[in-house]
Amino acid sequence: MGTYLSKFDLSGRVAVVTGGGQGIGFASAQALGEAGARVVIAEKLADRVANAVTQLKGLGIDASGHVLDVTDSAAVEALAARIESEHGGASILVNNAGVAISDVRAEDTTDEHWRFHMSVNIDGVFYCCRSFGRRMLARGAGSIVNIGSMSGFIVNKPQPQSFYNASKAAVHHLTKSLAAEWGARGVRVNAVAPTYIATPLTRFGMENAEMAKVWLDMTPMGRVGEPEEIASVVLFLASDAASLLTGSIVLADGGYTCW
Repeated sequence: MGTYLSKFDLSGRVAVVTGGGQGIGFASAQALGEAGARVVIAEKLADRVANAVTQLKGLGIDASGHVLDVTDSAAVEALAARIESEHGGASILVNNAGVAISDVRAEDTTDEHWRFHMSVNIDGVFYCCRSFGRRMLARGAGSIVNIGSMSGFIVNKPQPQSFYNASKAAVHHLTKSLAAEWGARGVRVNAVAPTYIATPLTRFGMENAEMAKVWLDMTPMGRVGEPEEIASVVLFLASDAASLLTGSIVLADGGYTCW
């Protein structure tokens, strides 16, 4: 296979993908599976778990799934322990589960709206990093890929979404903090910061002609991204091809943050 292509080979590794039932999560699961990993879908909705596993198996990928609410730390710990027992532990974790109910002004943001985004987007990421990371540290190896956002670097317009932007900035700094703590112990922690991606989360904006125009005008490439374009970055970061990368936040934004 040569010197370089073999670095992308994930045969024999177990990869857990949260929110893997659709969008970026599903594409990432497929990418990791095509590279040889045994994929575990961890998703809140049972029907999405079943559909994703069926689709992945149809592609010849070794896949299984579990219902998981990432905001439930006890459930996260239980799943990490179960995967350790049944599969020998996860060597790859993709923290993709996230929410975005945008176009809400800061002064109108309720406590519930704020906590909803923080509990899923940052609490859930930390809980998963803690439970799966602890086991990776015990084995002295592992790769964690968090899904951040360009919103952790810039303030989006025209839609107000301070709660989302803050949660993704927190994901980025958590990524760097864990990378610094765990780097010498064999566990790499990186993140991808996507632009607007064609998924259910961005449909509200793309169906609004005025909002979509602003989004595209502000993107040098003049288009939104596709889930597989982010999954390709996830595959790179998860693999040995990225062996020197930890604490990196990889912008995959079509040039959005250049202006």
